[in-house]
Amino acid sequence: MPEARETAVYTHGHHESVLRSHTWRTAANSAAYLLGVLEPHMRILDIGCGPGTITADLAAHVPDGHVTGLDREPAVLERARAVAGERGPGNVGFTVGDVHALDFPDGTFCVVHAHQVLQHVGDPVRALREMLRVTRPGGFVAVRDADYAAMTWYPASPGMERWRDLYRRVARSNGGEPDAGRRLKAWALAAGFTDITATSGTWTFSTAEERAWWSGLWADRTVASAYAGRAVDGGHTTREQLREAAGAWREWGARDDGWFSVLHGEILCRKEA
Repeated sequence: MPEARETAVYTHGHHESVLRSHTWRTAANSAAYLLGVLEPHMRILDIGCGPGTITADLAAHVPDGHVTGLDREPAVLERARAVAGERGPGNVGFTVGDVHALDFPDGTFCVVHAHQVLQHVGDPVRALREMLRVTRPGGFVAVRDADYAAMTWYPASPGMERWRDLYRRVARSNGGEPDAGRRLKAWALAAGFTDITATSGTWTFSTAEERAWWSGLWADRTVASAYAGRAVDGGHTTREQLREAAGAWREWGARDDGWFSVLHGEILCRKEA
């Protein structure tokens, strides 16, 4: 196997405010573009599985198959195992690993899936090559990533614009690419993929409940997660400026006319048989 050489730092960390978002994710709201090709017998690798909510959902779609959730952080896999245990699918397992050097033989999986992963890795093209390597001929690689520059909201908020500019600078200084969504097809071509279906999907937050949840988790993440420490320690901002950004999020969340949309790029790639 190639030697792992991750060079990026995971910007968000695993603070409660981060997991609050991750545990909301389902196969329906985060992997709908993939579900149509799943068959009951398939073996799936879910890379960057985090707390395992998408992983457990995927397992329900392949009752005669198996899903392996993989993450670099051992502690978050304990949460994933608990989620899988609560939901009851017996065809799920979890392991620690690095997408740049997957510890599986060639052609192990029918589907290799990654949601919100490539924006955080140091070498997304190498990661995609590894994903392709462990996919069987005729199988699929499915990747979905947000695109921060394409996020849009109403009403206008200078404070949130400053938040986005800061986030993108911090993410890039950590070795990632926050505008990954628009780059997925280009990365896949560079990795040698030939059969690529490129689409997009959105999350939208507009009801009072949705605005409160979305703005609250981002306000908390801005001041309390690993991101906050990295932003300050890296010389990108101050604690006071982070508090101001969190306040802008909460002000937006309190607006009855508030609306927020997150654009995601998606690629579904079939490996040549």
